[in-house]
Amino acid sequence: MDPPATPALVIDGTTVVQNLNRMADYADSHDLDLRPHTKTHKSLQLADLQLGAGAVGLTVAKVGEAEVMSEVCQDVLVAYPAIDPARTARLAHLAKHITLRVAVDSIEGAKQIAAAANRAKTTIGILVDLDVGMGRTGLQTPGEALKLAAMVDRSPGLRLDGLLFYPGHIQCPPAEQEPALAEVSRKLSDALELWAEHGLEARVISGGSTPTAFQSHLVADLTEIRPGTYIYNDMNGVHGGFCTLEDCAATIICTVVSTAVPGQVVLDAGTKTFTSDRCGPAPDSGHGYIVEYPDAVINKLTEEHGQVDVRKCSRVPKLGERVTVIPNHVCPCINLQTAVWLRDEDGTLVELPIDARGLVI
Repeated sequence: MDPPATPALVIDGTTVVQNLNRMADYADSHDLDLRPHTKTHKSLQLADLQLGAGAVGLTVAKVGEAEVMSEVCQDVLVAYPAIDPARTARLAHLAKHITLRVAVDSIEGAKQIAAAANRAKTTIGILVDLDVGMGRTGLQTPGEALKLAAMVDRSPGLRLDGLLFYPGHIQCPPAEQEPALAEVSRKLSDALELWAEHGLEARVISGGSTPTAFQSHLVADLTEIRPGTYIYNDMNGVHGGFCTLEDCAATIICTVVSTAVPGQVVLDAGTKTFTSDRCGPAPDSGHGYIVEYPDAVINKLTEEHGQVDVRKCSRVPKLGERVTVIPNHVCPCINLQTAVWLRDEDGTLVELPIDARGLVI
């Protein structure tokens, strides 16, 4: 069955289940808790599916996402700094009803969360964010992490639960990741040893990403992993060697709306559907992969137009033809949709709302 109109983002339910089970089996076999990041799907139905497949809780980036996901999950991690009072007040209210943890990388951030928790007469779990190489957020040294952990440990309204890290800088193929993950493991061990010397305990060591997910056992102290993209996968994962085309559950069905320019066809999907993300591991591959025409290149996007170079194709799409595109980066594509189509095993399409769409605060 085809969607009634395009562009339409279609999720293959069978592939989703295979992806979920593969990750759940890996985590179980290595005694790791699985706390998937919901930024990829932003869907209550799929979050519930992840929990049913063995996830111990969920990860989100923003407070709004946490509020939505609390409808199906009683254990949520906000893996993003919460600094302003508007966010911290909402976190404190949410912590009255669920187990809530927040990643923190500053004394000031911890103080603001503590103040909000005390006003609400609740407790918020804290994971100290340690930078292991990404260079985006996270404290830079074990000493800095110790200082923040000690402050959290003595602060009413806060509960020191452990450490958080994100190995997003590791983008090499899985077979080549061991040296980089060994360095991550060393940095974590240094921090944990320092904590132990000062009587502090880290019960949760939360890390991981989709590119490193199946090598997580190489990080000695890790207790839980937070992959997100694995549920759908995308061309970043394919070109990076982290998945295959067959593992890609999310595709965007587009219609050819123009063939007027020689050597080119135009799809009815531009940056408002695909986003402008190039493929990280293969930046010259275009803005996605057209399944039916692998030699075609989506070489330019404007808001509503996807310009496709078809000069290397042995045959070219016809006007009005529908094609299937695997996007480079599926997460922002999902966030652009109010609803997507979930394809059941028998081919039936069911509309699936994107419950946490647009929640950037």
